[in-house]
Amino acid sequence: MSDSTQPGGWDGPWYHIRTEQFEAAFLPDADEDLESVDDIDVEVRLPDGSRWSATVCTVARVEVLMKRWAKSGEALEGRYYWCSDGLIVRDAGISNMAHVLAGLIENGEYRQILQRLED
Repeated sequence: MSDSTQPGGWDGPWYHIRTEQFEAAFLPDADEDLESVDDIDVEVRLPDGSRWSATVCTVARVEVLMKRWAKSGEALEGRYYWCSDGLIVRDAGISNMAHVLAGLIENGEYRQILQRLED
């Protein structure tokens, strides 16, 4: 897999990363440490103009949510986690998430995992 990820940059609340394969726009919380991000929305734009989205969470973040929901009663008392465009990753951080996205795009799995957005 290519490691051609360039350092990102800000555009309003969005943090953009550009590679030869895609551009990803992440929406972190204000003042959030980008390499500690464990739950974030991302929009991916491919060179063909298609747009894709995902909510990326770490395994650890899902565990925290499920424990919280076990106490609150949500999601059948924390027995499941679901979101329509969910992508679970092992490690936190936008650079790790961009690396995962690059791999999904390189091997074509993004079509099954990310949600296609209408133009």
